[in-house]
Amino acid sequence: MLKRFAQMIALGGVFLAAPAQADDALHIYNFSDYFAEDTISNFIAKSGIDTRLDLFDSLDVLETRMLTGASGFDVVYPSSTVGERLIQAGALKPIDPASLGNYGNLDKDLLKLLAEQDPGNKYLVPYMWLTTGIAYNPDLVSKRLPDAPTNSLDIFFKPEIAQKFQDCGIGMVDAPNEVIPIALNYLGLDPYSTKAEDLEKAQELLLKLRPFIRHMQSGQLVSDMASGQLCLALMWSGDAGIAAARAEQAKSGVTVEYKIPKEGTIISFDTMAIPADAPHPDKALAFINYILEPKTVADISNYVYYANANAAATQLVDESIRNNPNIYPPQEVRGKLFVDKSLPPRQTRERTRVWTTFRAGGN
Repeated sequence: MLKRFAQMIALGGVFLAAPAQADDALHIYNFSDYFAEDTISNFIAKSGIDTRLDLFDSLDVLETRMLTGASGFDVVYPSSTVGERLIQAGALKPIDPASLGNYGNLDKDLLKLLAEQDPGNKYLVPYMWLTTGIAYNPDLVSKRLPDAPTNSLDIFFKPEIAQKFQDCGIGMVDAPNEVIPIALNYLGLDPYSTKAEDLEKAQELLLKLRPFIRHMQSGQLVSDMASGQLCLALMWSGDAGIAAARAEQAKSGVTVEYKIPKEGTIISFDTMAIPADAPHPDKALAFINYILEPKTVADISNYVYYANANAAATQLVDESIRNNPNIYPPQEVRGKLFVDKSLPPRQTRERTRVWTTFRAGGN
């Protein structure tokens, strides 16, 4: 997911304004830069439906807005983990696949994975999916360690390796719900273990890495990797792709590559959903069905550098993206991926304490 601050701008006839008022327009709530530039304008031209896009800058904002109710939105874009909590809270409307003519385009294996958070796939329609892995600048890394294990989390979690890159900078996403499970999995433990001793081991592992991390500002990782300000980052696959594209466009000589760690990592879904109190559910279904058109979603993947969940769209995605095994991993790699899960409040608090200690460097 692209974690950037929302901007109130006009984009090709689409007005980014808070949709609290009652009107006949279709109101969409999504991250910034998470559609292609013409996604909304093409829908307006095709459907004749007045469509407004409002942007959120964090999933916490989206979740709070949905739980408060009466948001005025018709289509929202929660992660599957947030979506799971919204389902449990009764904040989402069921979606009948029969009402979406393009639903059959979706990847059935990915639907099965998503069903772990949305049993029966009743509420969430998969949009994009991503992994959290290793982004690196091959020039900067090879200068410091010619045989650096760029396909392994050893590059972060073995202090004797991580310290080699302290001078050129290591970044990390500020995402405890992803990094802690990744650390546990690296240790050969259940990523969602509730055992105190397992969390202590994960905390110990993370604290050994902490002295070598320059920052954990998720939204800054793209620009810092693209400009060569960091040589290494644990970050989202799509953001790594954007950093690589920006570096290429700038012609600065910076190269960014991304790999899924061989130990396995977390797979996350961003989804489309309809709020339980959506003013225009029929228009919402029309928009979701439009996104499920292969060309529409392929154009979005080509813009945001994320793998989409639409099997029929794969051949329309740019070859450099669809043939990249770190964006569209082969089946044997998928077998090592584990799904992002929502945890009960007690376990969430325990992991928050681990993360707070990690961020503070153990102080």
